[in-house]
Amino acid sequence: MITFELSPDVLGHTRFAFSPLGEATYSLRLLGSPNPASVHMPWLRRARESLAGVDLALLMAVAAPGRWVATFMVPTASPSTTIEEQLQDLTHMSPVAMARDLGEVWADSGTPRRGQQLLGAGPRAPGVLAETIWNYWDAVIAPHWPRMCGVLEGDVSHRLTRLVSDGLFGLLADLHPDVALDGHLLNIDKPQHATARFTASEMTLVPSVFVWPTVVLDDGLEGTFAVTYPARGVGQLWEGLGEMIKSDGNSLGNLLGRTRAAVLGLTAVPTSTTAIARELGQSPSTISQHLSVLREAGLVNARRSGKSVLYSQTPLAISVVKAEEAKAKLRPPDGSRRMQVK
Repeated sequence: MITFELSPDVLGHTRFAFSPLGEATYSLRLLGSPNPASVHMPWLRRARESLAGVDLALLMAVAAPGRWVATFMVPTASPSTTIEEQLQDLTHMSPVAMARDLGEVWADSGTPRRGQQLLGAGPRAPGVLAETIWNYWDAVIAPHWPRMCGVLEGDVSHRLTRLVSDGLFGLLADLHPDVALDGHLLNIDKPQHATARFTASEMTLVPSVFVWPTVVLDDGLEGTFAVTYPARGVGQLWEGLGEMIKSDGNSLGNLLGRTRAAVLGLTAVPTSTTAIARELGQSPSTISQHLSVLREAGLVNARRSGKSVLYSQTPLAISVVKAEEAKAKLRPPDGSRRMQVK
């Protein structure tokens, strides 16, 4: 058990952060896991088909599953920080510091061959790694990043609402089953780590898609710590990607039109016009028209997040989609409505 004794002013020094590079790192650990979380299987199937030309062996050497994660691979930043900015910072990292951090990660298993080759590049090592991560990001994360951001921003919005209504207890109540607030003590259940107790006056909360279902702790500098936890809505993130548009026997598609039904399916988590257009291979203007119709029908809501407008299903739409899914489970595999009586 790791315990943080929170000072009285910790609430005034609590912030949220995102980490695009951290998401890439946790997704790599997922790819390398012998038992990956089933909730991410739709993404995993797509990712494995898109990795040609990516030096996955090198990436697995620095982000393999295990107890430890190299700190430089999971930097935290403001919600507006981009992967380009984080990779640019990585290129300026000291090769000595990189070798030190990776040495701690590899202490139990030994340095992998591709890791030795990376460190053998000396001053070029950070740049080589940054370029490899960019190729990976572009292939398997970038197409989904706007959708992922919708989930992360939705989680932060939920927690800020809880903070206003219920204070620090409300903020942390459902953060993760391994995280519990007891008075001024924040307990994090990490049985693989030695029991420890720290005093903290600054706390950073980092919602994540790919860290699910675990929680990652960074005790940082003295008096500060960060908790990376699974964002709410991860279970819906990969549902229905491109599936509704392919179904000829879908009564919702017959009612709304196949493309419009697919658009509605993709708003199960907050997402942007651009992300939907990319997923369905349609122009943003066409998707915008479909979203306008769905909004007028009371099936989607819109809210602004930074420079983007995110669309999400209304309670009415959620009930309609769930009803359609329930009906689909009762249909014979060939799509017919006949039942055979023996």
